Amino acid sequence: MNVGPVKYIALAICFTGINFLSYSQDNSPYSRYALGDEISSSSAAGRGMGGVSAAYSSPGTVNYANPASYSFFQSITEMGTKKQIQGRVVLDIGIEGQGRTIIDNTQQSRFTSANLLFNRVSVGLPLRRNWGLAFGLRPLNRISYNIQQSGKLYDENTGNFIDSATTNFQGYGGLYLASLGTGFKFKVGKEQYIALGVNGGYMFGSQDFTTTRSLYNDSTYYATGTWESKTGLGKLYADAGIQYYGKLSNRLYLGLGAYGNWKQTINTSADITTSSVNYTSATPDSSYSKTNQKGNIVYPTNVTAGFVLQKYQTATEAGWLFGADFTSTNWREFTVNGIPDSAVTNNWKLKVGAEFTPVGKKSYFSNVSYRLGFYTGPDYIKFNGNQLPTYGITAGLGLPLANHNQMAAGQLSIINLAFEYFKRGNNKNPLQENAYRVTVGFSLTDLWFGKRRSM
Repeated sequence: MNVGPVKYIALAICFTGINFLSYSQDNSPYSRYALGDEISSSSAAGRGMGGVSAAYSSPGTVNYANPASYSFFQSITEMGTKKQIQGRVVLDIGIEGQGRTIIDNTQQSRFTSANLLFNRVSVGLPLRRNWGLAFGLRPLNRISYNIQQSGKLYDENTGNFIDSATTNFQGYGGLYLASLGTGFKFKVGKEQYIALGVNGGYMFGSQDFTTTRSLYNDSTYYATGTWESKTGLGKLYADAGIQYYGKLSNRLYLGLGAYGNWKQTINTSADITTSSVNYTSATPDSSYSKTNQKGNIVYPTNVTAGFVLQKYQTATEAGWLFGADFTSTNWREFTVNGIPDSAVTNNWKLKVGAEFTPVGKKSYFSNVSYRLGFYTGPDYIKFNGNQLPTYGITAGLGLPLANHNQMAAGQLSIINLAFEYFKRGNNKNPLQENAYRVTVGFSLTDLWFGKRRSM
């Protein structure tokens, strides 16, 4: 088997991913709360279906969300025995581009930003016919904002007018997970299986927050104060999942699934610096710094459950899949150094999606998978006691690539495209986000472990 091209592509994407980790041009004001904007754990295929993932499994992609799905990686056994002679190994790579429009409902103004981001790199492989393993790297949360406010400044205690001020808020960073997971399935009836899975890994990242306030009088700045906090985060992490998969009728199958993580504590180490400058003397009035301040952040409990109904494609009939997930996150558990964040609260999300695969014919587009979906639910962020409304619509394509390598007839590659449009907030909130996201997933697979036959 010729694995050279796959190896070089993997190395190139890994280096590209490392660069993406340190590059960001996005501006999302709501990412200043909690851990930042949440990143979906769904693959590009799942994102095209609204993010449905609890009961979803596929031999052509790695479903990080539910590790029980790893047990369904394709395995070919020796006839008459249970010995695996070949297994389909998956290299799953993803990048995403997004554009965002921020609507300031108080100033009646708009701001736009765009970005290209690393989404994931993962490898999945069957160890036995009912046992699979996956490992890789993906982002969990992202912080990226730059906000400026100008106007009159009042004393918070007395309400007395101080002066006019310009305040700039900046934040950058994110949280990432390097993980290794495994899934194992048991046969519980004729064409019925129950699968269990677990992911373990290391959660790491950084948060850099800076606030700069400049006082001015008669349009002349006369003093500036800066507060900066740089925090490193790191901790071992684990989540788990379960799936049921069974045949309902001739070609109709039902899948049920659930996954989630329990409350976990992330260790932090912060460097804090404050300073102020009086422009009249051009010298620092005061400065303060403190390094290596130990603390912790509590990562909240998250649980998702869902189902899929699936009818497989044949040479004469089309195939389809329909599924839905319900997610609940206990954000009231979230604390920073033991202090709750009053701007976040518990939330839920409903995700619904479908996939259609037509009867395969000679035309290319008859071999393409077509996907649609949507999601909705209250955001975990609240303003004036009210949660922000959110919703999104999605569409996707699974584009198979022709294999012209006669020395590796088992290679199968698919480009999965997912398109998302989502809204966050409404006219009742100071800021409203309208955004789109395009996710490109490269699923490169090949049959491994088989011995090459002599000609």
